[in-house]
Amino acid sequence: MPVDPALRALNIDLPARPEVLVQLSLLLAEDEVDFIAMARLIETDMALAAAVLKALNAPIYGLRHQVRTVQQALQYLGSSQVAAIAYEMGLRSVFPSTPELDALWTRASRRGLLMGLMARQLGLNAFVAHSAGLFEECGKAVMLRHAPQRYGPMLKAAPSDDLLVLQEMQAFGVSHDALGAALCETWMLDPAAIACVRYHVAVHSGGTWPSLPAARPLCALSTVAHYLLRAPDMLEAAVPAVAALAPLDEAALMQTAREVQCVMSTRL
Repeated sequence: MPVDPALRALNIDLPARPEVLVQLSLLLAEDEVDFIAMARLIETDMALAAAVLKALNAPIYGLRHQVRTVQQALQYLGSSQVAAIAYEMGLRSVFPSTPELDALWTRASRRGLLMGLMARQLGLNAFVAHSAGLFEECGKAVMLRHAPQRYGPMLKAAPSDDLLVLQEMQAFGVSHDALGAALCETWMLDPAAIACVRYHVAVHSGGTWPSLPAARPLCALSTVAHYLLRAPDMLEAAVPAVAALAPLDEAALMQTAREVQCVMSTRL
């Protein structure tokens, strides 16, 4: 998905992917991920390694014992889970710390974990799904960094994302879903994750789904995570429709959603 030329003309800065994540992506592309090399790479960035370990020791990951090294984390959780957390910490590091973004990153962390867990159970790529969930709202962070005084109040007052994108288009000529997809493109995420980020607002509001086949199951997981986090009582009504559009097996998706909901309820 190429970056829209009109978006480039806005002169909105898209932060570059940290070098450690560039190297990490190369390791993940190998047929057999070298856990030792991966641990050493993450540990070369002391701040990143500390943030990864702090995140992985949070109750949300349900580890019975505290992990003290990245190598231990890889043994307990595997490369996909640890890499996803490294990407989360790397993404957060390129934006300023603000109350608005703190809340955004909390949602992103939970959404990414939900989507990754569901993907794993359904036989989909867990890292790609986790990444799509993590980056879903990153366009808001880009917009806030670009115009904090104008965008901050807009973000705070918006009752929903579908209304927010209309306000963004009127004020800036671009919406956060497009900006998020552009950042994903810059960071060389999987095309399915990029499309999921680009279409998430439309999908959640009952609009257009991406034509890319690999992105459609991710959009279904994104929608299920959306309801789990915001309106769990509406989950059973939402699953049949998104399963049909994905397409995914409705019974398997419902069972997976319920299992993940139960797991998360014990950790949050």
